[in-house]
Order: sequence, then C-alpha cells, then structure tokens
Amino acid sequence: MSVGGWRGRFNGRSDPGDERYRIPVIGVRAVLFAIMAMKADLETNEATSEGQETVWDVVIVGGGPAGATAALYAARAGWRTLALDKGIGAGALGMATRITNYPGIAGTVPGMEVVERIRSQASGFGASFVSQRVTAAALSETSKTVYAGRDSYVARTVIVATGSMGRSQSIPGEAELTGRGVSYCATCDGFFFRDQDVAVVGNRDEAIEEALHVARFARRVWLLCPTSRPLASPDLIEQAEQSEVIHTRTGCNVRKIVGERSVEGVDVESGGKTETIPVTGAFLYLQGGQPILEFLGGQLALTDSGCLQVDAMLQTSVPGVFAAGDVLCKHVKQAVIAAAEGAQAAVAADRYLSGRASLKPDWS
Repeated sequence: MSVGGWRGRFNGRSDPGDERYRIPVIGVRAVLFAIMAMKADLETNEATSEGQETVWDVVIVGGGPAGATAALYAARAGWRTLALDKGIGAGALGMATRITNYPGIAGTVPGMEVVERIRSQASGFGASFVSQRVTAAALSETSKTVYAGRDSYVARTVIVATGSMGRSQSIPGEAELTGRGVSYCATCDGFFFRDQDVAVVGNRDEAIEEALHVARFARRVWLLCPTSRPLASPDLIEQAEQSEVIHTRTGCNVRKIVGERSVEGVDVESGGKTETIPVTGAFLYLQGGQPILEFLGGQLALTDSGCLQVDAMLQTSVPGVFAAGDVLCKHVKQAVIAAAEGAQAAVAADRYLSGRASLKPDWS
C-alpha cells in the first residue's frame, strides 16, 4: 500500500473533516514509515523463501542522466536493474531544449534525446524502466522497498537519483491540508475524488498526465498552469484540450489552498486579480531548486544544507543505499557530472552486492 493510497482514503469521505479521521500529518508519516519498514522485512523474507515476488538487485529512483547511467552500469554488470521515474521529460535535462556540450554527441540536440540515448543503451543490457512517481520508501540495512503508485518494489540496493527540482517553499495551506485534500499523486488518490471538482497545479508532462488520470473520476479538473502555456509534450496538451472534464487556466499562480479541516478551494492570482476556485482536492506538481527527498521520510542522514550525506563511495547513512546527481547538490549542475556520479554509484552498488572490499576497475 502506498502512502498516497492510504492518505487518500481520508480525502474522499463525505465528511473529511470528521474528528474521527483527523490524524496529525507528522505523526502519520512517522507511523507509516515504521509500518512500511516492517512490511518490507516481511516482503523480503517472503520473496526470498517463496520466489513469489521479484527482488531487484538494484532499484534506481530517478531516470535522468544520473539514474539512466546508473541503470546502464548496473545492468551491464549483470544485476537485475529497475529504474523508476516520473517520465523522461520530467527532469532538468529532459526539459532542456538545446544541448550542445554533452561529450560524444555532436551538434545541438534536445535534452530528452540525450536521456533517451542513455536509456536505450541501458535497456540493451537488460535494464527496465517504469514511469511511476515514487511516493515512499522503507529502507534498512536488511530490507529495502520502494513504493510507486499502488505498486511496491523490493530491492537489495537502492540508488537515489531524483535531482534537485523540489520546492523550497510550500503554498500557504499546503502543509496543513496534506492528506486532507492536498495530494502529490493522482494515480494514488484520484479515485477518492469521484464526481468532485479538483485542481491540478503545474505545467509539465507530469501535471497533464495526472490531470488526465484524475479526469477519469472527477466531475471537473482545473489545470492551473503558472506559465502562459503548458510546457509539455504536444500530444499530452492535445489530449487535455480534447477532454470535456479538464479546464485549463494559463498564466495563473496558486497563492493559497483554502480550507479549515479539508480543502475547500484554491486562491488563484491572474492578471493582478485573485479569485477563489471551489475544489475539494489539489494535486501539486510544481518545481523548484531543492533536492527531491520527501519520499524518503527522513530515513537518510542529511548535511547541514539539507542534502543527502554520502561517503566517498556515494553510499548514504543506510548501507546499500546510494545517491548520485543533482540530489547531492554539491557540484556544478551539468548532465555529464550527474552521469559520472550515476556510474560511480552503480559501481559502488556492484561492490556492495558482490561483497568486495574495493571497487572493481572496468575499462573494457
């Protein structure tokens, strides 16, 4: 069960503000991760003893240059490898329209093409790529499970390569109403808003994909784009335009999420004027410049600046969990550097899985 799926069960009740269902958000998160850690132990034991569930040698969270390169190196080393991400165009490189300085690629190409080439090479060695938003993880030295949508993936090692497009500031009302109408996963929670009006906030592929998903259930979906037009794939934009449920508003900013005990609306500013759009749910897909770590639930040690703490092998505070790319926020943000760190993390994971004391040189 995903965090989003559990949390969403409180969103769709006829009276989501009922005192019987009010649970402190921080307390819920702590309890959830504790339960998931125990569940992960059971899943690992069951999968190992009965062979009923796939145990991946390496699960990578993130599919940009760091994650895709990690998948390439892990798969080439012969490990069963899975990479999970929100979509090929969701990361910083995938959004770039012009790349002219990536080694080995002459001329000018879209960033998405660079990512596609790395993924294709990784797939050639047997790596699997799945487009799913990771909502949580239960990580310990003995067991590791990654939760995405309504699925869970058991792993022997995990590489975190989620990048640094997280937001440093939340929208007023967001934290207070998370789990009470505010969600970050329409795949998890969309069902609970059947025949209700909801808002999806964002302008990239992920936002429109989630709007299309929740449109299966909701009566009306307000797609609120902060830019003058959606910055998404033309086919997704066309699908949204053809939907009778989705109503797109461009050039607007959500200033506040309104509600006492559950979401009642969103305050939207556009053209110097502010209006309140009545909704019972708000799905947020906005980007910023901070490392994306929310799904970890505080299980890994951070530096004073809020970045993942890693050793020389890019291993985090939990043995068998590694990190690479912009999520480390310690270097110049260049795709080639992120890719190099992805390779290093995968080689370190190979060493961990093989039980070696040192890295294995690979120049072939």
